[in-house]
Amino acid sequence: MVLITAPRTVQTPAKLRINGATKIYESKSGPVHALEDFSLDVREGELICILGPSGCGKTTLLWALSGLHALTRGEVALDGRPVTGPRPNELGMIFQDANLLPWRNLRQNIHFPFEIKRRPVPRQRITALLHETGLTGFDGSYPRELSGGMQQRASIVRALAQEPSVLLMDEPFGALDAFTRDEMNLLLLRLWSESAQTIVFVTHNISEAIFLGDRVVVMTPRPGRLARIYDIDLPRPRTIDMMFEPSFIELIQDIKRTVEAGGRHSVEVE
Repeated sequence: MVLITAPRTVQTPAKLRINGATKIYESKSGPVHALEDFSLDVREGELICILGPSGCGKTTLLWALSGLHALTRGEVALDGRPVTGPRPNELGMIFQDANLLPWRNLRQNIHFPFEIKRRPVPRQRITALLHETGLTGFDGSYPRELSGGMQQRASIVRALAQEPSVLLMDEPFGALDAFTRDEMNLLLLRLWSESAQTIVFVTHNISEAIFLGDRVVVMTPRPGRLARIYDIDLPRPRTIDMMFEPSFIELIQDIKRTVEAGGRHSVEVE
């Protein structure tokens, strides 16, 4: 059974706690109200997907979690401590664009964060991650010589090599074709199952959110508020075939109605 639920009280302490997050941007045409009173607890080791219509504040929320953008009101806490600025050793971020430096080869791009932080490069871990992501033998290649999927795998290796306890992902596979996207989703699930990291994954793709997530959080149109939380009761490990099952398709349709209704739709799906 998959339920649409209200936010739940979790017995174990939250890894990430978002309390009353509100963000208003000042622009030349006036204030832009991106987020309003958004609250959510993210559990230790959870893979949670945040879903909503374009412009609802998903990325704004993720940037607030990373400490890169301050909130107008409200608070984000990691392990009980307020996030008031970037914490790169604890919070890793992956964007839709792989953001690889074109004049550096793949391995040099992965080493770059360690160089600027003057930290030792974990060469053995990087080599293992390159093997795990199918990039062995491409570490001397430059970004222009790699496909979009390979570039995004490199960005995942770069983030995981730093061993953050929380990984924030902003529509990382949005620019990929459907086949590559499926491959990347399976890769992410495999890496997550091995690392036990906490992952917050932003997407506008309903199928992707259901396939990946322990829970799917639906946001309202701007200003982004919490609309619904779906508990996803699919067995793990997950397979692409699950996406063609009637219950999966029914849940896609239900979430779609919720998004279109701005969170006013609520049913139970058997």
